[in-house]
Amino acid sequence: MSNLSPARAHVQAHVAAARAAADAGERIDISLANGYELMLAQLAEHRRQLKQIQSVERKIEHKRKLIPEYTPYIVGALEADRGGQDDVLVTLLVWHIDCGQLAAAVPLAAYCLEHGLVMPDHYERSLACIVAEEAAELALRQLAAGEAADVAALESIQAMTASSDMPDEVRAKLCKALGYALRDESPSAALQHLQRALTLNGKAGVKKDIERLEREIKKGAAETTEPPGAAPSAAG
Repeated sequence: MSNLSPARAHVQAHVAAARAAADAGERIDISLANGYELMLAQLAEHRRQLKQIQSVERKIEHKRKLIPEYTPYIVGALEADRGGQDDVLVTLLVWHIDCGQLAAAVPLAAYCLEHGLVMPDHYERSLACIVAEEAAELALRQLAAGEAADVAALESIQAMTASSDMPDEVRAKLCKALGYALRDESPSAALQHLQRALTLNGKAGVKKDIERLEREIKKGAAETTEPPGAAPSAAG
């Protein structure tokens, strides 16, 4: 839950909208422009706190506590829909995926990709690559732990990054995650995703899963087409 007062939340939303407008060349209130610098300073302080935590699990817990502090800012940016580079917004996109909040990350990812936002300098991969890979790895971890993966969110991310340039291995990982997530619900769709993963990366580790799915699908088809047994004779 956020500790922001309604007044501060209101200001954050306007700061986000103003940031996008300023980057688009529009004139804005100088106080709102300075507000973005304050948001960057807050983000820098939060990143400093995270660097002091060695445990990945505890880092994620801390990010979950921090994210609500930025909710009005995110809402303001998405509602304004102006575009414009925003290091706060793209960082929060990554944090949402880190924290397993994939559904909440989808509209953020769509906005950032549509407007051509890029990751800050300390990130080595492109925004599309990070979104695809981190989403895939999250889903694979969830499935390995016996949890459900967000198929709808994964499909949205696959669609919105389809035209982006990234290593084939990353795209294969996303196909693999979707294939595993769909195995029970839709074996045929799962098989297509796993076959695509193998095409993109011969070392994707899905060959046995493909063979298993092919056998299951073939067996299921045989069972549905098998004629009923002959009726018993009436003659005694």
